Amino acid sequence: MAETPPGKKHTPFDDLEHRVEEARAQFDEANAKINARTGRNLLAAIGIGLVLGGLFLVSLILVKWLFMILAAVLIGLTVFELSSALRFAGRDVPRVASTVVAVATVPAAFFFGVEGLWLALLGAVVIITLWRLAEQLRPSHRAGAVALLGDIGAGAFVQVYVTFMAGLYVVLVGLDGGEWWTLASIIIVVVTDIGAYASGLAFGKHKLAPTISPGKTWEGFAGSIVVAVIAGTLLGWLMLGQPWWVGLVMGLLLALVGTMGDLTESLIKRGLGVKDISTWLPGHGGFLDRLDSILPSAAVAYAIYLVALTL
Repeated sequence: MAETPPGKKHTPFDDLEHRVEEARAQFDEANAKINARTGRNLLAAIGIGLVLGGLFLVSLILVKWLFMILAAVLIGLTVFELSSALRFAGRDVPRVASTVVAVATVPAAFFFGVEGLWLALLGAVVIITLWRLAEQLRPSHRAGAVALLGDIGAGAFVQVYVTFMAGLYVVLVGLDGGEWWTLASIIIVVVTDIGAYASGLAFGKHKLAPTISPGKTWEGFAGSIVVAVIAGTLLGWLMLGQPWWVGLVMGLLLALVGTMGDLTESLIKRGLGVKDISTWLPGHGGFLDRLDSILPSAAVAYAIYLVALTL
């Protein structure tokens, strides 16, 4: 019990204040241990994840065109932060122009399908290429042939890696019933990440790819597969009305592709010499750090949707 200063009467509020301070100290100590072990502000990460998840649910379940707006915002921010990271690494990628053309592909994908996405992507790459060539007229942006080709390639990579892959989800949402396939696949990817994290934290001993992502383990990967298969089977049956084996295959493929997406982004960050693409999202790093598994999963979800139509 806290000591009462001389001349001051002890009250029950003093005991309450002392207990609150003790509880806060214990909470801060436990949170510090979790953050030290995970390398992240876990509470902030959970909070950001819940907010993003809520936005996805509202946009997919209530009004589909809201997803187009959410996708445009996320794609634009992700393209801008990746372009910024590439610039910091020495590649002269036009950030504003890259962001504008990326956002412009969203309505094309939503209203005109995969053909619109392909045409918009081609137009985006052409515009970014011409933009970088035009910048050669400015002495501050002038570069040699090899460096110029590297800049153009980096600009095209941003559009393919972020805009096109995310755009496939926009295409899927625009199709009949596609919003449910999008929601199911995103849920599977999210719970797969949680399963990998939990099983890796509890049982992880053998490194999966130590030179690329030291925190990943084979035990965590195994846990992600188990969770993905269970989630995929249930969601495929209950949400999508598909045979159980369709959901099982979807879960398995999404777990594999999501892991590859995570490792790919880790490889990009290692090449850029950074831990996170940006620091915009507390506990997550940047938008790409949060979407690294979701981006490549769009192709799997879209492909399985098309196959399911023929069953």
